[in-house]
Amino acid sequence: MHAFRLLDLTLPSPIENLALDEALLDELNDVGGDPVLRFWESGRHFVVMGPSCRLMDDVHVDTCEADGVPVLRRASGGGTVLQGPGCLSYALVLPLTLHPQLANICGTNQFILERMAGALHRWEPDTVFLGISDLAIGGKKISGNAQRRKRNALLFHGTILYAMQGALVARYLKQPARQPAYRENRSHGAFLRTIDASPVHLKQAIAKAWGADGPLEVWPEARMVESIRNVLRRSDEGMHVAEVPFGLAAS
Repeated sequence: MHAFRLLDLTLPSPIENLALDEALLDELNDVGGDPVLRFWESGRHFVVMGPSCRLMDDVHVDTCEADGVPVLRRASGGGTVLQGPGCLSYALVLPLTLHPQLANICGTNQFILERMAGALHRWEPDTVFLGISDLAIGGKKISGNAQRRKRNALLFHGTILYAMQGALVARYLKQPARQPAYRENRSHGAFLRTIDASPVHLKQAIAKAWGADGPLEVWPEARMVESIRNVLRRSDEGMHVAEVPFGLAAS
C-alpha cells in the first residue's frame, strides 16, 4: 500500500492554485512517487470552467467583471463552479496502480467518493455519492468533483461547501444546461447546501480516511511556470487575475 503524503498549501492566486494541482499530477506521472493529498482554500472568489464548458452559457460575465471575479479553465472535466472562502478544495494525485478501480473514470469516481462520503459521516451520516461525481446530503449537493487522467497517474480534485451559500453561487453562475437527474432543475439556492463542520476538522477527517499523515516535504515548484502557462492558455476567453506570478505576463 502506498503511503500518502499530505500537502496543506494555499498559494496566493487562483491561477497558482489550479496550476499546482496540475504540477503535482505531472510530477507523479513523469517521475513517480507517493500519492498526494492536498488541501487549499482561495482567499478570493473565482470561477472555474471545465474544458467543454461555454463561458456565455454558464457565467454571469458582466457580474464577474464588475466584481473583479476571475474566470479560469481547468484541465479536468466536469462543470463550472465557484471557488473561494467557505469552499474547501482538495486534490488527490494518485498512481493508477494504487487500486484496480482507478482503471476507468466510473470506477475512480466510486472508489474515491465513497471513501470521501465515509469521512464526512461524522457530521452527516446521510452523505452519499450521487450523480456522476457529486457528494450530497438529503438530495442537496455539498461537493463537486472532477478528474484528469494521464498515462501513469490521475488527478482527482473537488470542493466541499462548508460556508459558501447557494445565493452567492447564483450571483456568478447561471443555471446549468447540463445537470444530474437528481437536481430536478432546482436553482443553485435550492440545490446546494453546506456541511456544518470546520475546515480544520474536515481536513483531519479526510486525511485520516486516506492515511495521509506524512508531509510532502518538496512540492514541484520547478513545474509551475509551465503549469501556469497552461492555465492561462486555456483561460484566454475569461478574465484573469491582475497579478500573474513567477514573472509571467498575462498575454
